[in-house]
Amino acid sequence: MDNFLQLENRKTGEILQMRRVRDSQGQTVLAIDGSLPPRTSGPPLHVHFHQGEQVNVKAGTLGAQVGKEKIIVAAGGSGVFPAGIVHKWWNAGDDLLELSGRAIPAEDLDRYLQALFSVLNASPSGKPSIFYVAHVLWRHRRTQAVVSPPQSIQRIVFPLIVFVGHILDKYRGDNWPGSPASCTGAPEQS
Repeated sequence: MDNFLQLENRKTGEILQMRRVRDSQGQTVLAIDGSLPPRTSGPPLHVHFHQGEQVNVKAGTLGAQVGKEKIIVAAGGSGVFPAGIVHKWWNAGDDLLELSGRAIPAEDLDRYLQALFSVLNASPSGKPSIFYVAHVLWRHRRTQAVVSPPQSIQRIVFPLIVFVGHILDKYRGDNWPGSPASCTGAPEQS
């Protein structure tokens, strides 16, 4: 990829490169290349309500949970994470995991990931601020979600945290981790 958004999780070493492309039907797709160090966890259990993901393993071994099923995909293999199905993935091997794939349609996944990586990387202790995490998860709640805490708790707690964050001026201006203005997403290939 020549023109892309690169994200790196400084805690796990996960690297993602993303760009928006149009498929043959004119739909915007998020093309993703990524890597994860050996025996490292990727994202926690999560769901994309409207996006399906397809991934090809270029090197290493992908471990994944898709719904209740656990799978292992070796180099040269592929995996599918359907829209609306909870999933997580990790590097199940002793070598660097290298992936390429796509999220269809692109929706806001790039901005969501950009915000989360920003929040995760902003914390020197490795424990991100609940104010910034709640803000990201709450504003993307119609398209993406983490499974824990349960959605019923998130619907009550996250708006309260965001409300308190506003009172405490946590979201003043555009220069805070994960702010909407700082998360413009991946460039679109022309």
